[in-house]
Amino acid sequence: MAYLTLKNINKIYPNGYHAVHNFNLDMEKGEFIVFVGPSGCGKSTTLRMIAGLEDISNGEFLINGKRANEQGPRERGVAMVFQSYALYPQMSVYDNIAFGLELQGADDDYIDEKVRNTARILGLTDYLDRLPRALSGGQRQRVAIGRALIRKVGIFLMDEPLSNLDAKQRVTMRSEITQIHRETGATTIYVTHDQTEAMTMADRIVCMKDGYVQQVGTPRELYFDPVNVFVAGFIGEPPMNFVRSTVKSGKVRIGGKDLDLAPKLGKKLGSWEGKEIVFGFRPESVKLGEHKEAYVMDADVELTEMLGDNTNVYIKMQEQNAILKVDPHDTPEVDTRIVFSIPYESVYLFDGATEMVIK
Repeated sequence: MAYLTLKNINKIYPNGYHAVHNFNLDMEKGEFIVFVGPSGCGKSTTLRMIAGLEDISNGEFLINGKRANEQGPRERGVAMVFQSYALYPQMSVYDNIAFGLELQGADDDYIDEKVRNTARILGLTDYLDRLPRALSGGQRQRVAIGRALIRKVGIFLMDEPLSNLDAKQRVTMRSEITQIHRETGATTIYVTHDQTEAMTMADRIVCMKDGYVQQVGTPRELYFDPVNVFVAGFIGEPPMNFVRSTVKSGKVRIGGKDLDLAPKLGKKLGSWEGKEIVFGFRPESVKLGEHKEAYVMDADVELTEMLGDNTNVYIKMQEQNAILKVDPHDTPEVDTRIVFSIPYESVYLFDGATEMVIK
């Protein structure tokens, strides 16, 4: 039996706005699940329904097999970390972390033991006497996590906790939250619009768009086996390149070249004649120069971005634009023409009408 179960969960507001449509998910105890998607896709609304901060319009939410729709946040045994730290500015780090236990009436010795143990896990031992204003953004976020962690609840909910941090702090906090999860084994649901956070932290990812779940799977599954154009374009940096074209005589015209789809579609090739497909390839999958078992293309270099470990190369293939990700030592000159190859196994084809992947 799954630890958390969401069955056909819907959220419909009084004005008729349907924010979440038929959300289904089974979550095992100790899993780290990340909800990812663009702003307004329903991920935070779903998290708030799990927390008990939003009513569930339709559907059923189960904790350990028991219906929890009507339970409040305290009854559900959840702790939530928000985008804003929501710390008490007049209280020390120690008192901020201890606050939840004090409300529960725990004795002083127990509170002291738990606060110091939590501070040790979070690397806050040397800061217990400080006020929040004397801490960095990352340290404040660790205090907010500690305040939730100390309650020893069954479910951890995090709503974009790193969005207020700078780039360097986000990288550090990603690894710290992952390490905290490993040490505590807490069941965690984490909301973000940042696909890098999702890919690096999650056991499984729930990718959402317009209130609908698009795909649920491991980071590897969403990257290598996206179910549709949206997931393929959302997961990966830079995003996957897409070109729309109609199949004619078993070929599609891309960048002024007719590419034979037989290596990709095999016996299904005939059924796609005259239909539109979306031809997709990831920037990092290309190889400069001509290679076998690949589609060989040429393009004009319009811009390059040297990033240290790689270079993003912005190209134009006649009327079509794309991005290539190459070794920095192979960075081409702007306004030159290059030849590159896309291995057959690295090409994705999607139905132009439904935008679902063609297997």
